[in-house]
Amino acid sequence: MSHQQSSHEPQSDSDLIAEVLEQTKPIDADEQPTEASGAAPVTVEALQEQLEQAQQQAAANLDKAIRTMAEMENLKKRVQKDLDDERKYGLAKFAKELLSVLDSLELGLQAATGDSPEIVKLREGSELTIKQFESVFAKFNIETVDPIGQAFNPELHQAMVMQPSATAQPNTVLNVFQKGYVLNGRLLRPAMVVVAKAEDKPADSAKIDEQA
Repeated sequence: MSHQQSSHEPQSDSDLIAEVLEQTKPIDADEQPTEASGAAPVTVEALQEQLEQAQQQAAANLDKAIRTMAEMENLKKRVQKDLDDERKYGLAKFAKELLSVLDSLELGLQAATGDSPEIVKLREGSELTIKQFESVFAKFNIETVDPIGQAFNPELHQAMVMQPSATAQPNTVLNVFQKGYVLNGRLLRPAMVVVAKAEDKPADSAKIDEQA
């Protein structure tokens, strides 16, 4: 009876402290979890190397961005130039077709000689139509190249014949077979011209010059 009572007696303070210490006993070094093996410690040199790599990558990205922006700007300029050219010269093919019609009218006007009423009416109608053509051409900046008396310009003129002349300076346009045209400064068709050259000296004059 006395034994049962002793088993149910409250524990002393020293017994409780001993029990708590037993439960909170530290784990042995062999049983403690270890950190990942092989992990190198972070050093200042490693951080500096990472910084340099990041700076190099940032510089490469900046250079790429600048190049891309430059390419986009060049593309924008090319597109704008193409649009401007299309606006200025989009009528070139159509204008060339109209030139053949105008040429026919001018040839017909030159051939319409005589004083009969029919011929007079034909000339008047042709002249009026030619003036209308010239008005439309002026509206769209199509200019005539009619260089009689001017110096020969290979960029605007096409020499069909070289003709000796005693009155005109060499390399001067004496006559125009067919007028040329330019659209906004760009050549549509060169003027077909006769170009002056120096007169050939007679054989006697050449001998006199040689003797002199």
